[in-house]
Amino acid sequence: MAEALELLGGRVVWNINSTARGGGVAELLESLVAYARGGGVDARWVVIEGRPEFFELTKRIHNRLHGAPGDGGTLDDRAHRLYEEVLKDDVQAVAAQVCPGDVVIVHDPQPAGLIDALRAAGASVIWRCHVGLDQPNDYARDAWRFLRRYVADADAWVFSRESFVWEGLDPDRIELIAPSIDVFSPKNQDLAHDTVRSVLEASGILSTDRNAPPATFQRADGTPGRVGRRAELFEDQPLRTEDPVVLQVSRWDALKDPIGVIRGFAEHVPLELGAHLVYAGPSIAAVADDPEGGRVLRDALALREELSESVRARVHLASLPMEDPEENAIIVNALQRHASVIVQKSIAEGFGLTVAEAMWKGRPVVASRIGGIQDQIIDGESGVLLDDPSDLATYGSALGGLLSDHARAEQTGTSARERVREEFTSPRSLLDYLRVIRTVLGRGGE
Repeated sequence: MAEALELLGGRVVWNINSTARGGGVAELLESLVAYARGGGVDARWVVIEGRPEFFELTKRIHNRLHGAPGDGGTLDDRAHRLYEEVLKDDVQAVAAQVCPGDVVIVHDPQPAGLIDALRAAGASVIWRCHVGLDQPNDYARDAWRFLRRYVADADAWVFSRESFVWEGLDPDRIELIAPSIDVFSPKNQDLAHDTVRSVLEASGILSTDRNAPPATFQRADGTPGRVGRRAELFEDQPLRTEDPVVLQVSRWDALKDPIGVIRGFAEHVPLELGAHLVYAGPSIAAVADDPEGGRVLRDALALREELSESVRARVHLASLPMEDPEENAIIVNALQRHASVIVQKSIAEGFGLTVAEAMWKGRPVVASRIGGIQDQIIDGESGVLLDDPSDLATYGSALGGLLSDHARAEQTGTSARERVREEFTSPRSLLDYLRVIRTVLGRGGE
């Protein structure tokens, strides 16, 4: 803290992204900016605006950075014109606030077009790429070509892991920072068993036959909060408290593979285990930069309706309220603590903060061996890694093994929590950012 104040006194550290809620980047910024300000650093957070066609384009870029075609559209000169036109107002608004000597961290593709204007305003600019691909393909390189002109002059490029680094970048400007979680936030704070039950009853996820006590929690600023909104649920009957739960918490995104999560559970987890699947995502109306959410949710609902009655009764889709981000976070927290096994069967993943969140709750996690997930889980010790996310039989077998072996599941969860404690918490991430900022400012002779 003392070193940060000495280095950053008189400067503002800006963070710029494209959404204030929904997704891992917003969650990271909410905690890291608050901790930095609490330590005396003038850290601020700006969210850019855009039109639907802009976010359709940036979603295409996002998908291709993950190696997927997305909507199949092009990244041609017309796409460049749209991208730059929409960002014009943001360029003027942001550049007018930034002063010479400030530090700006630009997160992901959406605001990358601001970098040149910010440097022209006298700021040191770091581009933080939270997504990537272990083995780049032509789709990923297509996205690199589109973005390179916008990020080329950044003072540093930060990636989550070495395999995500683009080809052809100056190695002297490349930095690595693994994402982290805030263990004291509403998403991750410890909850008593009775609180978990009350939160899930108040949100409608668990059935109740009692006069449930108010579902209260502590907000990040220390004030009390209360769960009052209900999730939108697609199910035959509500979950009972005693039902074993397999849970995936993800955006309604094809790269999170909700179809595979549902189908693998339905076809390969034995009915006699009595387990139920909950796939929980944010209300699609609340995530402004994800135009695919509605379609993916409709596809998941259509698949659920195709299941036999006995299987469909064990599959629950939940669209969680997002009006109050901390209320949403406490519902996710309670869901994760209630679950028997947590899944992150993504097809592509930058880092996958939901994995660290689940591990912190002491839950066994079954997840794809991709991206930063494999940095978090030690296979067979702090979770189970799936070599092939499309192998639904192996996925179902991994779930069944943990559901039927409670001692193994408990030991795996204990190891998982310690893994997160050692490697993936906010203080370590803040120190990493301070290291990068020190390097960038030193390179500029300051």
